[in-house]
Amino acid sequence: MGEPLSAVLNKCAGWGPLVIRVVLGIIFIAHGSQKLFGAFGGHGMKATAEFMSSLGMAPGILWAWILALTEFAGGIALILGLCTTVASAGLAIAMLVAIIKVHWKNGFFLETHGLEYNLALIAMAVSLILSGPGKFSIDKLIRWKW
Repeated sequence: MGEPLSAVLNKCAGWGPLVIRVVLGIIFIAHGSQKLFGAFGGHGMKATAEFMSSLGMAPGILWAWILALTEFAGGIALILGLCTTVASAGLAIAMLVAIIKVHWKNGFFLETHGLEYNLALIAMAVSLILSGPGKFSIDKLIRWKW
């Protein structure tokens, strides 16, 4: 007969963080690209800076660059599994600020621009902080521990 389910799942244990890293990385690269390059229907750095200023985050251009680079570089780092803990922490903080400054007042659900999406992203990032990057990562390859 076949292997017990627990044996199969044990063989797959290292894949969990990889799946989370790649999916979260793609999401943040896309959102960072919207801000940095105006890609994927984004409005670019000027509009991002104006939006940051409208939230009371001055100077807006500084906060726009911090956010855009955190999202874009953090997404790349996650996909590679490089500085995973630091990248995850930066992205979780960015989403926490987004909840506080933008989404909290809109309630929970995504359809009203609420906080549920950002909360899911935070949960994914925190899971990587707690579990580590997994065995399929540059961090693991170079034995980088934070």
